[in-house]
Parts: sequence; structure tokens; C-alpha cells
Amino acid sequence: MTHERHPCALDENDAPGSGRRTVRVRRVDECSTLDDLIRGCFPAFGGAHLRRVYTILDRAIGMGCPLTIAIAGPVTVSGQHHAWLIPLLETGWVACLSTTDAVCYHDGHRSLDEHAPEPIHEVPISSDDAALREQSTIRVTDMAFDEAVLLDQDRFVSACLRLPEFQRKMSGTEFRYRLGALYAAQERKKDVPAGLLSTCHRLALPVFVGAPADGSVFLNSMKLWAMGRAGIAGEHRFELDLHEEVFEACAYHRFGLIDNPVGALATLILGGGVPKNYNLQPEPALGQVLGLPGVRGYLFDVQIVTAPVTDGSLSSCPPAEAVTWGKVDKDSYLQTTESLQADYSSVMPFLVKALLDNRARFERDAAGIGFDALVEKEPKARGYLRPREGYRLFEQRRQLMDRLLEALRDQKDWLLESLLYPVAMLTR
Repeated sequence: MTHERHPCALDENDAPGSGRRTVRVRRVDECSTLDDLIRGCFPAFGGAHLRRVYTILDRAIGMGCPLTIAIAGPVTVSGQHHAWLIPLLETGWVACLSTTDAVCYHDGHRSLDEHAPEPIHEVPISSDDAALREQSTIRVTDMAFDEAVLLDQDRFVSACLRLPEFQRKMSGTEFRYRLGALYAAQERKKDVPAGLLSTCHRLALPVFVGAPADGSVFLNSMKLWAMGRAGIAGEHRFELDLHEEVFEACAYHRFGLIDNPVGALATLILGGGVPKNYNLQPEPALGQVLGLPGVRGYLFDVQIVTAPVTDGSLSSCPPAEAVTWGKVDKDSYLQTTESLQADYSSVMPFLVKALLDNRARFERDAAGIGFDALVEKEPKARGYLRPREGYRLFEQRRQLMDRLLEALRDQKDWLLESLLYPVAMLTR
């Protein structure tokens, strides 16, 4: 069955010639799906922002754009990765993920041998933190766990980092891919649901961390390095190749613009900080720094953030500001971008569920009338029904980086010119 436009949809044709878009709503007791509810019952104010976020994501997914996700905040310690993030990654719509070292570190807690099946418990935000400290309890907002969980996670990460496969220089994406395999083995041993890194390993989905030294995974690497320097243990040879990791991110952006048939990218930014910036920086890296012609920013850009735009931070700046940097497409941003002032934990379950329901509906329709007939009737079904195995970009990273290197050779003269500047020299 073809979905008709819901009455709340703002349509320029509602008032021909007036330049106005009328607002019409639908009763909640007339809505049978989340799609109906979001399109029909959120006509104004913050609700309208939520509706626009949803309809932009719906357009991007239906168009078949590879989606990149930037996520800040304790999404793994809070269990949100199990609730809605992993179901979103398993659709095949997502090309890569940008997050924090802490997200990767806390992802391992539930599979530790020494702790109950669920080591995380709820506490009030207004807890007596001094009392919690006396109990050796760590609090993250309204989530808590025993301090022993951290100590055992440190032991686990340190043991992983001492394995022979880590005794060399590698990109952060390779490091997290390999760590994800070890997390997966530990999860199978403990018989707990798959976590974030193990899911990304299974999907060959690259995981970027723009500030790798700002978290406990790297703190344990520092410990092993210091032990080697102090003569306590053997030399620690693990090293992150930040140049390769940033170049790899650029290669994936170029893939989305050139190699992928859609020729465009979409991004979903949850929270701000370093994950957001890392997710947006491939465009200026390719166009301004490496000098490649014809590089474009994201066609679709949706962000959900609590930071007020007046605080001047990168976290709060809307997609329109990113247009001035070239990170977002300047010709379409008024129709394809939105910034929602909200705590993403309060809206993402609804958004993801609505999008997954759309996919399920298309799957049922395709089973009934056939995929080709469905796509002819509803073209966005093609984007929704992309293969669930996803893009598996990590498995293509060498090939994609080689293509980018070849493109740089054509820019040799420009690149050499970019090295020249009359630097003022120090005098003594």
C-alpha cells in the first residue's frame, strides 16, 4: 500500500501562489504507526524540529545515501547501544562511526568474567556521591557500577594490548576492529549480547576516535609503554598511526561522493565535541588541505544536541554554520539539514523504531508484489532495503586509500605549491 502524504506535512503547494505552507494536524487516535504519529502530530515548536529530523532521515535513507554517525556521551555504559544504536547499525545504512575512547572502553564491562551478567545498575542523579565513593561505586549520571569493574576492564585491555597482533603501528580503525574481535570472543564466553565494537567488527564498520588519548583504553597502553621504559616489562611496540586514520576517513568520504552510485552522503550527529568534528572534517581535508577539485560536503545533516547555539562551541553550531566551512552542501542545506535541541537519549528510540518500521513495511510489500514492482511504486524502498551486511568499508580501506593516493598524484603541482610560505624565522 502506498503511503499518502500525512496531513501535517508542510507542503508549499498547500497555498498556491502565496508562498505560505499551511499546518494541518492529525488526531493521535487516528495514527496506526510511529510514522503516522511523527508526521501528523508534531506540527510546531520543538515537535516540528523532531518531525523535520525524522523526515530528513527518511529522505536520506530512501535516497540510498551512506550514513555516517557521530556519537558522544556514555552510550555503551548506559545500554543505549543495545536499545537502538546496534539495531540502526544492522540495517546496512551506516558506512562508519565516530565516537570516543570511553565509549569503546565501557563497551567491554558486561562481558567481564568477574561480574554478574549485568554489572550496571541505576542510581538517582541526586545521589550522595560521597557515600557512593565510600562504597567504591562509580557513577555516570544515573548509571553506576563497582569500581572493581574498571580495574578488571583495565586488566582485560592491558592483556589484549600485550598480544602479538598489537605489537606494531596501526590505524585506530584497525586497532578497534581487532579489539572488537576480542570483545566478541569474550561476549560469547560470557553468553551476553553483542556489544558495539563486536558488532562493528562483524559488519566491518570502521570506528573512528578523534581523541584516542582521552580515555582509558589508551591509558592502559600508556601503562604498558611506561612499564617498558621503567624496565618492569618488555618493550611495548603498539602505536597508533593517526596520519593513516585521518587519511582513511578521507578515503571513505571520497567513496561516498564518487564511488557510491548515489554520489552523496548523509550524517547523523548525536551530541557534539570531537566525534562531531572528526565526522565533518574529511570535506575540508580533501578540498582545502589536499586540494582535490569537486569535493562536496554532506547532502543531509541532522544533529541532536543539548548545547545552546549561543555558547560558541562546535557542539552547538548548526549545519548552516558548517556550510560556510564547506562541510555541508550549500545548495540544499535549507531543505536537507536540521538541528534539534534535545537529549538524544530521549528521542532516538522513537526515531530508530519509526525508521525500522518503515523498512519492515517495505519488506512485507516486496514479499507481496516483488522488489522491482515495489521500487517502481515507491522509489525510496530501494534505499531502505539495502543489504543488511552494509558497506563493509573496513575491508575495502586499502583499495579506497590507494584510489585517493592516485587522485593526489594528479594534484602534485598544487600540493607542492601549498608547502610554500615565507615563514618568519627566529633570530638570536
